[in-house]
Amino acid sequence: MLPFGNNRRVRSEWLKDVRRVVVKLGTGVLTDTDNQPDPAQMGQLAAQIAEQRLAGKEVVVVSSGAVGAGMGALGHEKRPADLADLQACAAVGQSRLMTIYEKLFAAHRLTVAQILLTHDDLEHHERHLNARNTLVTLLRHGVVPIINENDAVSFTELKFGDNDKLSALAASLLPADLLIILTTVDGVIANFGKANPRTLPIIESIDEAVEAMAGGTDSATATGGMTSKIQAAKIVVRSGIPLVIASGKKKQALARILAGQDEGTLFVPQATRLQGRKRWIAFFHQPKGALFVDEGARKALRESGKSLLPPGILRCEGDFESGEVVRICDLNGTEFARGIAAFNSPDIKGRKLQRVEVVHRDNLVIL
Repeated sequence: MLPFGNNRRVRSEWLKDVRRVVVKLGTGVLTDTDNQPDPAQMGQLAAQIAEQRLAGKEVVVVSSGAVGAGMGALGHEKRPADLADLQACAAVGQSRLMTIYEKLFAAHRLTVAQILLTHDDLEHHERHLNARNTLVTLLRHGVVPIINENDAVSFTELKFGDNDKLSALAASLLPADLLIILTTVDGVIANFGKANPRTLPIIESIDEAVEAMAGGTDSATATGGMTSKIQAAKIVVRSGIPLVIASGKKKQALARILAGQDEGTLFVPQATRLQGRKRWIAFFHQPKGALFVDEGARKALRESGKSLLPPGILRCEGDFESGEVVRICDLNGTEFARGIAAFNSPDIKGRKLQRVEVVHRDNLVIL
């Protein structure tokens, strides 16, 4: 952990010029003990967001709570396991949430817009760009976009996704200058549940020790926990965007964060921000296969910026077509890059390719 004075300097460096911010509101900070939307808590969060919007910052909200709100309305005490029940909860809850948001922000003379997205919307390049253009246009008109997954019609996201990841993808899509995840804890906590717990003010790199601090959740409504927030951090810091995880229960949390004060945990981004197309390749796909490469190929890709050639490929797994995104892994199976394959999996597995670029360096991203 950095000395306190250094903490302030690091925060000031990364937060002083923030103009566009994505704020993710977790289920736990939006609903009460009966799994119902908590108007008073949502009101203080809306007031914080409105304060920043009226101060000239562009704010995008990624809101959880739809399934939780629907659970209360439909009488579920625990998050349903059945897909149809989940979708029903989402459909009921989303409309309830938006009605509350519209009234709360109207009190601050702000207009909100509902944006429902699926993974396919962000993976398909034209729809990806359309989503970005819509968000940018809404921000230009002073609107507060409120994003959620389109849980009522999707199923992959409901089983495997979470709004921590969605908020990271939204920040990367724009791109934003900062992602703030507001949750029920003060940040990443070392020694959680032990005698001397403490909130880490700064995380400069996400290593095994940081990941070991993360855990899931036992909430009846939530899907993630600190584990999903660490995964979201990996996306945004690689995109060159800082992330702060902080408590959404504190009434001045956003103001303190954006003033560079010691609030929550700041994840320091990597120095180089990926360009838009590289971000799209790296984070907005579900890879269809994997290429395992030898040490020479790994070094050529990581250290020399080379394309991936056939001799360096030891194994090809999965079934994919040319133009689809694949994982690129080292001898130990660790994924270190992603790229768009120039050939389909049968051609690569057939080992008849020569003097070609299986993944061109312009279509490859080191993670």
